[in-house]
Formats: sequence, structure tokens, C-alpha cells
Amino acid sequence: MNPLLTKLQPYPFERLRALFDGVVPNANLSPISLGIGEPKHPTPALIGQAMAQAPNSLATYPATNGLPALRVACANWVKRRYQLDIDPNTQVLPVNGTREALFAIAQTVIDASKAGALVVCPNPFYQIYEGAALLAGATPVFAPSDAARNFAVDWSCINDEQWANTQLLYVCSPGNPAGAVMPLHEWQQLFDLSDKHGFVIASDECYSEIYFRDEPPLGSLQAAAALGRTDFNNLIAFTSLSKRSNAPGLRSGFVAGDAKLIKAFLLYRTYQGGAMSPMVQMGSIAAWSDEAHVVANRQAYRDKFAAVTPVIAQVMDVQLPDASFYLWAQVPSSFHGDDQLFARELLAQYNVTVLPGSFLAREAYGVNPGAGRIRLALVAETVECLEAAQRIQAFVKNCIKAAA
Repeated sequence: MNPLLTKLQPYPFERLRALFDGVVPNANLSPISLGIGEPKHPTPALIGQAMAQAPNSLATYPATNGLPALRVACANWVKRRYQLDIDPNTQVLPVNGTREALFAIAQTVIDASKAGALVVCPNPFYQIYEGAALLAGATPVFAPSDAARNFAVDWSCINDEQWANTQLLYVCSPGNPAGAVMPLHEWQQLFDLSDKHGFVIASDECYSEIYFRDEPPLGSLQAAAALGRTDFNNLIAFTSLSKRSNAPGLRSGFVAGDAKLIKAFLLYRTYQGGAMSPMVQMGSIAAWSDEAHVVANRQAYRDKFAAVTPVIAQVMDVQLPDASFYLWAQVPSSFHGDDQLFARELLAQYNVTVLPGSFLAREAYGVNPGAGRIRLALVAETVECLEAAQRIQAFVKNCIKAAA
């Protein structure tokens, strides 16, 4: 067996199942899960219609770099969204969802023969970053978050020696779980570090289309172009239809950026077997070519968060994120920062599932930045999410009363 497999930590939802072992939920209340970030809004019909119309699509092997029409649709979306012209033949590559692509990019760019290879990640973070680093033979390094800035990453805590050994940097903007968006000056800082030390920046942007401000989140390619980096040197952006189009089961997204990285990634994926089904490609073309369903989806989330956030905010420290579909709430003082106890008791008493924040982070610099927080995935319809929020409010009030 690959000995690196032993370095992998249990996935957050595996830990959640273990945490809930022996808990008997309140059977008088229907179960509501806010634990997993799996979109529950209806998938637009145009995706299924396009897939159904794909002629003889299962009779041939698909090309790893996808149909030209799909790459053009992706490039056209980048043009509409970010006002950027990218080459669909050299700067775009379809992928089977960002999860597998975020993992595979580490296998493509990490040179494990160099001693001390590092991969820098935000903290809290999406656990694929850590697993990808470990299985590529590198060591993950976790940059701490600043709670006072909506858990924006504090890159200054990574020292010069660590940056010198860094081969890959994972960035998530809008962030998971707190939803912070990186401003242009932060991108400038990271681009300068990349130029100095030569590491690749992998920008995870799967939440880019669910936002609550008037201005859409700044994308990495957009930031690079604004700073005169039109070749996107050492930068690759990852985006997906899972959240944007409520199609997590489609497993479809694309990467875009530095042509030399795309070329190397295509080579790796050709051997890996990362080609996308032609039927999925046809559905993806339809999705990337339509914005009406995205606008409607975004408004549905805005309405939902407007209804739910004030209910939670009456009893917990929480604020509307810049983007994404999570609330990142602090557990009440009566729980003494124990997010796992909060999650267990909430399930037992009110049959609501939430994810402890400590499961989404690692201890670094003497602290787990997710501890004392819970992540609420507001992915179901508004009525169900509001019911969950009201149960959480009642739960906290009862706990405060019992502690008084």
C-alpha cells in the first residue's frame, strides 16, 4: 500500500458520523441537515434537456480536453463574468468537478524529489487541499485566519523559509466556510510571492456566483489582469457548475489560466483518465451559456439568508458572508467553545445537524481557528432552513436559561 495514505485524516463527515454515534435525535421533530454543502435547489431543466439530445454520445471515447464547443462556452462565460479574453484552446480545460481537479493539480505540479516541498493552505480549509498535498509527497502548511476580518487568511504568518520551499498555494475565494472574498491588494501580495519563489497558485472559486453584495466577487484571473499579468503566470483558477447551477451530480467544471500549466495538467489528466462524458459536456455547454437560472438562484439565496440570518443572530455571533451559502456562527459562551458538544446536543434535542467548525481546520500556531464555531449550510429551501434556524434559536435560549 502507498504509505502516504496513512497520513490522511478522516474526512469531516466521517468525523461527524463518529461524533453522533449513540446520539438519539428528538423523534418528535423531523430531521433537518445543515451539515453538508450540497445544493438542494432545483437543477435547471435546460441541463437535462441538452444531455438528452446528445446524439450517440456514449458510442465514442471523449477527448480529455473536451469538445471545442465546451471550451468555447467556458471561455465565453469568463468573458461575460470577468471581461477577459482567454484562449479556449490553450487556457481552458474541462474537469469532472473542482474536487477532483483540486486534488489532481497537486499531483501535476509537486516535485516531491525536492526535500521539504510545502503546500500552503488557508485554515479553516477544504480538506482536499491537505490530502492532495500529502499524497503528492509534500507537507501542508496552514496559514491562520483573522476572526476580526471575517476569517480572511493572514499570509504574513508564513515565513520566508516556508515560502521558499512552497511549490503550491491553495486559495479559496469566496472562502469556505466564512465566505470572505480576497481584495486586489491581497492578490498582489500573493502574486509577488509567487514571482519571487516560483510556486503555483490554485484558486478555488466554486462559490463565486452566490454573493450578497452589489458587486460580484473578484476572481483570480480578473485580479491578475488588473495587475497587468495577462499571461496568468503560475495561476490556475477552478470553477464549477455544482453551486452555480445546482448540479453537484453533474460533476462538471473547468480550469483556466496559465497556458503552460494547462498543457501540463492536460498531459497528467490524459494518463489519469480524466475525460468528461459527452452527455455531461452537452449539459455543461447549456449551463455555461445561460445566466438567467444563475440570477434566479442567487436571488433565492439572498432571500433565504435575509430570512434566516437575523433569527440566528439573535442568539449567536454570526454575520452575512460576502459570498457562498454558509453561515459561520460562534457557539454561545455557555458551551465554553465546545462546538462538538453544541452539535451533539442540538441533534439530540432538536434534530438539526450542523458541522463543528473544528472539523474544518487544523491546529496551527497553537490554536484550531475553527474551534468554537459551527458551519450552517443553507442549501435547502427557505422554509426548511428557517425552521432549522428557529429550532437553533430555541435550543440556545433553553441552554442559556439552564445555565443561569
